[in-house]
Amino acid sequence: MTEQNGFKYSILASGSTGNSFYLETQKKKILVDAGLSGKKIESLLSEIDRDIHDIDALLITHEHSDHIKGIGVLARKYGIDLYANEDTWTELDGKNALGKIPTEQKHLFEMGKTMTFGDIDIESFGVSHDAVAPQFYRFMKDNKSFVMLTDTGYVSDRMRGTIENADSYLMESNHDIEILRMGAYPWRTKQRILSDQGHLSNEDGAEAAFNVLGNKTKKIFLGHLSLNNNIKELAHLTMDGYLQQHDVDTKKELHIIDTSHEHASQLYDI
Repeated sequence: MTEQNGFKYSILASGSTGNSFYLETQKKKILVDAGLSGKKIESLLSEIDRDIHDIDALLITHEHSDHIKGIGVLARKYGIDLYANEDTWTELDGKNALGKIPTEQKHLFEMGKTMTFGDIDIESFGVSHDAVAPQFYRFMKDNKSFVMLTDTGYVSDRMRGTIENADSYLMESNHDIEILRMGAYPWRTKQRILSDQGHLSNEDGAEAAFNVLGNKTKKIFLGHLSLNNNIKELAHLTMDGYLQQHDVDTKKELHIIDTSHEHASQLYDI
């Protein structure tokens, strides 16, 4: 990979049962979240021929267990530097959610800021979710960018301005509204998921994707699908149908790609 060749990435896992994302440049290897067991994260990395020993940093989006489950174990075992905003650190420490982490491994990455990790710039942005201070990330290198956006009840104008016209997106398609409404979840849980601090439905995710994609956008990955309230084929059809209705060519110009909650995607170039 040459210096001007962007970066590589893999969605290691995406879904209601656990989330993790991997990105690498010539100089840095980065994880975002580790919402599965440490052993499973290591296994997912091995699926793309990568080694947990080589990870330079792990960015935390928020404190929910499907995003942090394996972080404490990995941090202690491999000495990985962790990054989160101050409010999220306060919440994690207050609940001892990660166990004991050496102070020198804990770093601040405040919301709305851009940090440089070696040869890549990473911008954080706030989302609307029922966590203390949830934030997601845009990765930028060589005029190319990848945006991950899940765990939000809606996409604000501010968010849209931050994430528009990326080369690729991980876009939330959490639930089908009717499956959720007819399902077995308690009404309070359904209200939470459907609220402005919940998750994007298939339709919401499709609309959000259309509103931010630009002439650079080539891939949309469907993320954070609920095992109980969604069907992979339905999420895909909803995104595909919405974009086609709005004259987006999903056959040649832009590709919609499913993700898995248990297997890593291939390693993509951007």
